[in-house]
Amino acid sequence: MSSTALKRAYAYCGDMAKEHYENFPVASLALPRRLRRPVSAIYAFARTADDVADEGTAAPDERLATLDDMDRQLQAIERGTEPEGLLFAALADTIGRHRLPVEPFRDLLRAFRLDVTKHRYADFAELMGYCRWSANPVGRLLLHLYDAATERNIGYSDGICTALQLINFLQDLYSDYQERGRIYLPGDEMQRFGVGESHFRDRISDEAMHRLIMFQVDRATRLLRAGAPLGKALRGRAGFELRMIVLGGDTILRHLRAQRDDLFSRPRLTGTERLTLVWRAVKEAW
Repeated sequence: MSSTALKRAYAYCGDMAKEHYENFPVASLALPRRLRRPVSAIYAFARTADDVADEGTAAPDERLATLDDMDRQLQAIERGTEPEGLLFAALADTIGRHRLPVEPFRDLLRAFRLDVTKHRYADFAELMGYCRWSANPVGRLLLHLYDAATERNIGYSDGICTALQLINFLQDLYSDYQERGRIYLPGDEMQRFGVGESHFRDRISDEAMHRLIMFQVDRATRLLRAGAPLGKALRGRAGFELRMIVLGGDTILRHLRAQRDDLFSRPRLTGTERLTLVWRAVKEAW
């Protein structure tokens, strides 16, 4: 592929990253310059597959077929043949240039297939299984980009990524249920705290729902903080970016903990909070 075509492919991925609001940085200026393009390609792949599972009016069979097509593009990359489209052109270059494993991308597709076919989780073990496919692969891919995919670092990363996924579930309780019919909370824990589907349908923020959410917030906090040492284990801008992500997640958790009247509202970081995150991320490196 020509350098001009490859530049166009990466520009497509970069534009996709910029178009979507995220509470956590994506290919931000804090990243080392050499990693911004590969990170945008990874993000674009995940975002595209997520949109296939969630957006539009396609029937489930059509969504699964499109995800299967994405899997076939990964197979083409593995074979060394040229894939189709701008996204996979950038992804092929990223995988080859940085010697990334393909399996994490395939794990992401497994998670998005579950989004199409599975809308309830019986217990936390089932939910953790989903997180292993939906969130942890991204962290592992980033560690490979940083040339830091040691067993210890992978353990830290899995904790952070799972926590961030759980945080996203807690932020999107209402929209996940109303727009997609999904509940990403363990069914046995809902039963234990006396919470039913009517809470999601009618947006009920009673004491039972509050206790259930605080239980989830406490768990996500433990996971996030267990993985936090990775922010100091990684050097330079990569470590700074990760500290920003962890601190951002912790700030969202504090917002969730403070909610009482409307447990279904989505917290967002303010401009002042974002500036504070930068200062704290720098300070924690000392």
